[in-house]
Amino acid sequence: MPKKKPLILLSNDDGYHADGLRAAIPHLLKLGRLFICAPDRERSGTSHSLTLERPLRINKIEKDFYTVDGTPTDSVMVAVHGLLKDNKPDLLISGINKGPNLCDDITYSGTVAAAMEGTLLGIPSIAVSLVVKNRHKPHWEVAAEFMVRVAKYVLKNGLPEDTLLNVNVPNTRKASPDRYSVTTQGRRIYEDVITEHIDPRGKPYYWIGGVEGQLRGGKKTDLAAIKRGVISVTPLHLDLTNYGVMRDLSLINL
Repeated sequence: MPKKKPLILLSNDDGYHADGLRAAIPHLLKLGRLFICAPDRERSGTSHSLTLERPLRINKIEKDFYTVDGTPTDSVMVAVHGLLKDNKPDLLISGINKGPNLCDDITYSGTVAAAMEGTLLGIPSIAVSLVVKNRHKPHWEVAAEFMVRVAKYVLKNGLPEDTLLNVNVPNTRKASPDRYSVTTQGRRIYEDVITEHIDPRGKPYYWIGGVEGQLRGGKKTDLAAIKRGVISVTPLHLDLTNYGVMRDLSLINL
């Protein structure tokens, strides 16, 4: 009897039309059955948010390819609890995101949030991002090749409980699937986080952006690896408890 092909769920936060998602498709099809469920538009920066104030609408693009008019987390939940309710995925891939998901920026990331939701649902999950800046041409191939390499490892070995992988790939011609580093989550301090401007009617408005400032965490961080031109692989854990402080608090009367 032939071995059953693994079922891979693909989502993102850039929308179903995004070039990064399209670049991932032919590579993941080589690994097994691919099921795509992604937001119907750009949903970057939505973090781990859910749509609770209205119903979600689903649109079938083609066989095993659906869109959801909600967030990345919505898309994963609809796929797992609805469209695939009788067939749990063996792996979830979120990406390939156009832009970095590094340091504490991951707390805002819809890409990472989709992988977080997969992890919460007991599915080994990987978030993949290409560190490309605006106006620069994306080079998807290395990210796609490394994504497949990590996917094969996870399909074979699984991941520890409550753990996902956050992968960031430099967007340079020198980047290689063979050059990677297992990293920690860095801490990046921004300067001029909010800038104030005046619109043509004389009213003030604010723009959130910021210029990269100080990096904390040393040479083993995700951002430090990217600055060296190597792929960053960061294992992230869903348990945010500070156990040291928990022990300290247990010794005092609040």
